[in-house]
Amino acid sequence: MAKFKLLHDRPNCIGCGACAVIAPKFWEMNDDGKSDIITGKHVDKGWQELEIDQKDFDINLEAAESCPVEVIHIEDEEGKRKI
Repeated sequence: MAKFKLLHDRPNCIGCGACAVIAPKFWEMNDDGKSDIITGKHVDKGWQELEIDQKDFDINLEAAESCPVEVIHIEDEEGKRKI
């Protein structure tokens, strides 16, 4: 099964909440008004990441495409960005 890395540029998130509405299993709104990846790991410069399976790709792709400031990204196992 293919693995992907869900990435969130949290510092540049504007908190519109579209990701949390589209994919509530993966996204939630934080008290500071920005979204977070549920169970995401905090990495460099405020970014978050979470490994996801193929079955979770489409819903997170939809969340990424809904983001007006394009702070949600998905990479494949080779580090190639899908969005």
